[in-house]
Amino acid sequence: MRAQVTNRKPRVVLEGYSFLECPRWRDGRLWLSDFYTNQVLTTDGRGGAETVAEVPQQPSGLGFLPDGRALVVSMRDHRLLVRDEEGRLSEHADLSGAVTGFLNDMLVDERGRAYVGNFGFDLMGGEPLRYTTLTRVDPDGTVTTAAEDLGFPNGMVLLPGGVLVVAETFAGRLTAFDVADDGTLHGRRVWAQFGETPQTQDIGEAVAQLEVAPDGICADAEGSIWVADALHNRVLRVREGGEIQEEIPAGTGVFACMLGGDEGRTLYMCAAPSFPEHERRPVREAQLLAVDVDVPHGGLP
Repeated sequence: MRAQVTNRKPRVVLEGYSFLECPRWRDGRLWLSDFYTNQVLTTDGRGGAETVAEVPQQPSGLGFLPDGRALVVSMRDHRLLVRDEEGRLSEHADLSGAVTGFLNDMLVDERGRAYVGNFGFDLMGGEPLRYTTLTRVDPDGTVTTAAEDLGFPNGMVLLPGGVLVVAETFAGRLTAFDVADDGTLHGRRVWAQFGETPQTQDIGEAVAQLEVAPDGICADAEGSIWVADALHNRVLRVREGGEIQEEIPAGTGVFACMLGGDEGRTLYMCAAPSFPEHERRPVREAQLLAVDVDVPHGGLP
């Protein structure tokens, strides 16, 4: 299953942040969340950055409504916020009654429906691993459980034809659903499996067993998915069925990725030496890396 390691060399675009996550390319700029400075940033990819929102309860997933307003996950208070044209934030939906852990990554589809993951347990506090749900928030703010029994649902992509693929970090797999016209999910199946799924609730044991820990993901125009492997300092280009087509070493931890740039062929990577909060919060070692690839962006986000 191991691909030929590429000779592509990532370059540094931004540095000096706490823990960058959830990159989204829109209208010539990359949007990012920086967890422990509570900022949402944008950059043109040429070295400059602007803070466009402050989220006191920690920003994570990002997306956009059909009218262009940004949706921002507020992790710790289980809320989904909307940013208006003046940059002000207000509540779009309260997910506290539907989730069992901090909110996480998010995908917003072309109709403005948001699919939001959550940790399911206190990862940073050392609780036993517990599987959890994926939540759908409709444009009117209605909150519905979309899927259950997911092993730390993380990054997501929506492929052409209405296939939602979810990264299950602690299950070591990508899982696909067909999206019905009303937003409900059907036809659950494994899109790519990376080794055996750990059969343990002990985080340390699970981490040791995972061959790939899929975190943030993005899709390209050939229907392949780029996967940030949160445990092995790399991104992988994966075809449905699990074939790894390319591996790009980053030289540091990589926790999310996004295709963007003028031609959609710049693969941006959110990088840091590790992911535990107690290691990342007090320092500013996170970087945004970039590398040029052959196949441009496809699907959503």
